[in-house]
Formats: sequence, structure tokens, C-alpha cells
Amino acid sequence: MGSSTSIQHQFAFQNAEKAFKAATLIQRWYRRYVARLEMRRQCTWSIFQSIEYAGQQDQIKLHDFFSYLMDHFTPSSHNERDFLDRMFTEERFPQDAEMEKYSDYESIEVPDSYTGPHLSFPLLPDHATALVEAFRLKQQLHARYVLNLLHETRKHLAQLPNINRLSTCYSEEITVCGDLHGQLDDLIFIFYKNGLPSPERAYVFNGDFVDRGKDSVEILMVLFAFMLVYPKEFHLNRGNHEDHMMNLRYGFTKEVMHKYKTHGKKILRTLQDVFCWLPLATLVDEKVLILHGGVSNRTDLELLAKLNRHKIVSTLRYKMRKENEKQAEEKRKANQTSSAQTPTPWFLPQSRSLPSSPFHLRSDKAPKTSRSSSIPCGAPLERKESSWQVQHSVGLELERCQQQVGFPVIREKEEPLLLTSKADPVVGERPEPTREEWKQVVDILWSDPMTQEGCKANTVRGGGCYFGPDVTEQLLQKYNLQLLIRSHECKPEGYEFCHNRKVLTIFSASNYYEVGSNRGAYVKLGPSLSPHIVQYQANKATHMLTMRQRISRVEESALRALREKLFAHSSDLLDEFKKHDADKTGLITLKDWAAAVESVLHLGLPWRMLWPQLVNTSMDNALEYKSWLEDLAKEQLSHENIQSSLLETLYRNRSNLETIFRIIDSDHSGFISLDEFRQTWKLFSSHMNINITDDCICDLARSIDFNKDGHIDINEFLEAFRLVEQSCSEGQPSDCPQSTNANDSDCSSSGAP
Repeated sequence: MGSSTSIQHQFAFQNAEKAFKAATLIQRWYRRYVARLEMRRQCTWSIFQSIEYAGQQDQIKLHDFFSYLMDHFTPSSHNERDFLDRMFTEERFPQDAEMEKYSDYESIEVPDSYTGPHLSFPLLPDHATALVEAFRLKQQLHARYVLNLLHETRKHLAQLPNINRLSTCYSEEITVCGDLHGQLDDLIFIFYKNGLPSPERAYVFNGDFVDRGKDSVEILMVLFAFMLVYPKEFHLNRGNHEDHMMNLRYGFTKEVMHKYKTHGKKILRTLQDVFCWLPLATLVDEKVLILHGGVSNRTDLELLAKLNRHKIVSTLRYKMRKENEKQAEEKRKANQTSSAQTPTPWFLPQSRSLPSSPFHLRSDKAPKTSRSSSIPCGAPLERKESSWQVQHSVGLELERCQQQVGFPVIREKEEPLLLTSKADPVVGERPEPTREEWKQVVDILWSDPMTQEGCKANTVRGGGCYFGPDVTEQLLQKYNLQLLIRSHECKPEGYEFCHNRKVLTIFSASNYYEVGSNRGAYVKLGPSLSPHIVQYQANKATHMLTMRQRISRVEESALRALREKLFAHSSDLLDEFKKHDADKTGLITLKDWAAAVESVLHLGLPWRMLWPQLVNTSMDNALEYKSWLEDLAKEQLSHENIQSSLLETLYRNRSNLETIFRIIDSDHSGFISLDEFRQTWKLFSSHMNINITDDCICDLARSIDFNKDGHIDINEFLEAFRLVEQSCSEGQPSDCPQSTNANDSDCSSSGAP
């Protein structure tokens, strides 16, 4: 009996031992499986981010391209000089006096057949809610209502300070949302999950509302509507994409013109002005600072609170709005009289002499409609201006007294100033932002945190800086803050803490790179100011996929984008591979392949890990690189009969070419004239070292104007680039068609209907 019991115990112990071993093996297998998935996810994320930042680097190269043109091209006629003035100087931007014309929405009639949402002002909560529902049903707001809403928005924003101040005493909680980038589904999901804005539920949206997504217009209309309904509870900060120069490249300009073909130009001009009026930051309970990008070692909140934000048209260039049309005309005439002096590019930094006295009055130069709404009627104009100057002087004296007794001073909002006369803008004028003030704005809109100490230039983005934990700590201590909330960077989980949990990044556009690539998130702040993070996925399809399916789907999209990037640099890769193939065997090792690819693309990716996904070869550690490049070309070749080398050049330059086209198309009509094409191509060919004559350009312009309407659209523009690049690659400039009696006037008139 005893032996039988011991045998049973022995079997039980053996079974338990097997069970433990099995559990250990399963656990070990699962951990390895999850680790491999996580490694694939991180690698995929690195691909997406590297390609995104490389695109921003292309924007810098485009600036260098225009800088080269301005340094090496001398206008040979008055027509070319006028063309450069129109392209590269501020005259292409709307002057403040013109904004009244662009806000003329009353002359636009809404047809009886219109079935979309209707707006009446002042807006009520039901109007904003109905707007959300209409956009959810894919309805479009009529251009009249869009312009009317933008007009009211500009009037409201012009009265706000540079740094808004909120308090949790007046709301149950404050919800902070990050980048949306034209993804309306995310905004609707936030309102569904967190609740619509109300006096008890305040919101702060931290910039980058537009670009990349397809519903940027709808997002702006919803945000502006709720801001007008709840002006004390709903706040917006400016992001680096609330910038017309960024919109030219990243899709918002194209979206507006596609949705509003008739009135798109008016809408874009008005939006440009509205973007300039967006506040720069928000301060919650004087303890939590909310801004879009980050800070630097020179960030000065007092200076940011005082500068004239409306004069900063774009953070991509240091060039402010002209003081008035008269000065603009005088400067244009001065440039014309000096043939040796070439106009300065409108996006490049410029130095100018500015008044430095802090007691010198400034003029925000808002549109007439905005000014009249913010100043009580009934008093003579001179009395209103005198009253403002008295208030301004009293405010300066109060600031001086506060500084003497040791109180920190961050100026609240300043009342806008109405000039006494259009012809005499000097009276009561406030100074433009200096270069230092412009840099302050660039830093808070473009900067990113880093783990290392210190502060260094953000060369990847081309603007702002990388700031370390010591810079964050210094700023928080200086202004007695406890948390910095920023956006600007996509994060896999939708948020990320860094710098000892004193910097919080919030990104609200889920599925930013691809469906399943990342979550969205927003943060809720209560009276204790402890951040409560809420994550979400706005796309329902992601909930039906397993982790492996999501990662595989995102990985496939990332690898496809990476192959396109490799194909776009095929020629450079071939030259680099030949350097490593000293014996001319046509083969290259894995190590040399990885080194060559990184030296060409500069993406900082783990190329050895990516070798199995990018290279299909039977050899373990060697690659026949010419056949590999041919395989890349086969994947990218379209149904059109385009040579691989030409398609490669188009892949590499298409984004820049589209941006250049939209710059030339200053009225956003979607077309450029044949004369503009000729003059632009003359500039472009000088940069590309293409030897092409004026006669050849004229014939080329006429030949690609397929419908013979005397104008060139974006597809025809790209076709011209392909044809000239083909002629250049064949090495036969003499084959370029010649015109016997072609000249400037013939080119501008030929092909017209």
C-alpha cells in the first residue's frame, strides 16, 4: 500500500515537472514572439519617421534652390524683374488693406439647391453641433458661410493675447488635444468620447489642425465655430503647419482649391491672415504651459507675450508684413531703379533696422472689419486713438512699478490700435517683431525634446532646436511652472513623458502613418493639474485585427515607402555600390550594401535588419546590385512609357516641383501662363545645369500645353520637367526643337486660344 502511494506521488511530481517545463517553454516562446513583434514595430516606426523628417529636409533644399536662383540669376528685362518681384517678395501676400475685399462674403449667394449646413451669426451651440453632424455625413459648407465664419474668427482672434490664460476654477476639467492634421474622424471621436465643448468642459487644441489629411477645412470650421460659441472655454494654439508656406507643400492649399474652386483664392487669403492671429501658447493655472513645439535656452515668455504675432506671416522666413501699400510701392520702385540689386527671396531671413525702444507704440494692422468690431462706436476717431495711447502709457507705467516691487510681468492682451489715417501710418505705430522675436516663435513651434543635456539646432526639421532636461528645468524654475505640454511629434501610444515627466507630448491623430500605426491621445487636467491620459483608435478596422496583423500591415506600408525612396536615388546608389565593388564583380556584401545605402539616404535605419525585407537573393551575404536596382525600377514603373531614369528623377523631385508650381501660381488658380512658365523654366534650368535656349523653352511650353488654352496645369508642368530631363540625359541638346523667329513676346502670346 505504501509503495503504491509513493509511485502515485512520483507520477504526480513528474507530471507537475512536465507541466512547469511546458509552461516555461510557452512563456519563453511568447516572450520571444512579442519581442520580435516589438522589434518589427520599432523598426517600422523608424522608417516612417525617417522618411517624414527627410521630407522636411527637402523643404530646406527647396529654400537652398531658390537662394541659388537669386544669387546666380540676373533679370535681363523689366518683365523678368517684375516676375521675380511677384514671386519672391511680399507683394504676393495680401496687404491688410486688402483683407476687407477678401472678406466680402455678403455678395456670395447661396442657391436654393444647397442642402448643406446653414450658419447665422452670432453662432449658437446648436449651430456648432449641427456643423459636426453635417461633416460627419460628408456634407460641405458653402463658401459664403466659410468666409463669414473666417471673418468672425479673425475679429475674435485679434482681441486675444499671445498667451491665453485658463483656470480650472471655472471648468470641471480642461482637455488638451494635439495634432489632428486634417483627420476629422479623430476630432469627432474625441467629442464622442470626451463630450462636446461646454462651459463645464474646456478644450485647448495645440496646433497643426491642417495638412496631410483630407478634411483640414472641416476641422478648421468646427474648431472656429466652437471657439466663437465658447470664447472663454475653447482655445486654439498656433502650430508650425498653420503657415501658408507649409500648406503649399503638404496639401492644405490643394484641398481648399479642390473643394472651393470659385472662391478658394478668397478663402486661402483670409485663412493666411487668420493663422497669423492664432495665439502662441496657453497657460493653465499659471502652472502648466501648453505650446506646440517646445522651448530653447533663449525662450522668454515675457517677450513672447509682448511681440506682435500678426506680423509673423511664416516661421520659414524672417520677413514681416509691410507697414502699408505705400511703403511696398516705394520699395518696389527702389528695386526697379537699381539693376545691380536683385530682390531678396520672400522666405529667406533678412535683417532690417527696427525701433528698439520698448515705449514705441506698435500697430497690429488688423483689417478694418476686425478693428471696428473691437472698438466701441460713437466716439470720434482721434479720441479713440488718444484713449488707446493713454491706456498704453498707463499700462507701461504699471509694468514698471510691478517690476520695481519684484512682481514677474507677462503682459496680457493689448487692445488693437486703429490708425487715424490710411495715408499716415506712422502716428501711433507699433514696431514690427525683431529677428530675435521671430526666433522665439520659431523655437516654440518647431523644437523637439532630447534626452541629452543642452540645446542644439534641429537640423533634421530645419527649424527650432533640440532641448534637453536642463533647458526644461531652467524654464520651469524661471516661471514657477510644473509641467510643459507639447505636440508636434507622432508617438506610437499617442503620448510620451520625458525629462523626468516634466514634458508631455500629446498627439491626437491616430493611424497617422498607416491604419494601425499609432494611437491617438488627449490629456485631461483637473484642479490638481495631474495629467490623465486617454488613448483611442478612431478607425474601427484596427480593433478587428490582431497585433501581428496590425504590425504586418503597417510594416508592408513602411517598406513600400522605403522602396520608393531607394528607387528615387537609384543612380546615386549605383555609383556608391561601384565604389565598394573594386573588382567589378557586380556583387556587394551585406556590410557594404548597408554602408552604401546609409551614405546615400542618411536615414539612420538598421539596414542589416532590413536586408531580408528589401533584398531578395539566394546568396546569404552577397547581392548582385544591378539586378536589385532593376527590380526596384520594375516595382515603380507605371503603365506610361517612361524610362526608369526619368521616373526616378520625377520621384525624387515631384514634391519640390509641386511646391514650386504653387509658388508660381500666386493666385491659386491651378494654372500658370506660358510666359510665367518660360521665365520659371529659365531659372530652373540654370540650377539643374540644363543648357536650354529661350526658343527651346517656348516650343516646349507650346508642346506641353495639350489643350492649347494658353495655360499650363500641374500635370503639364511635370511633363515638361520629364521631357527636358530626358533630352539632357540623352546628351543631345542639339535635338531640342528650335523656333526660327521665337522671342519673348511670341512665347507669351503663342498657344493662346
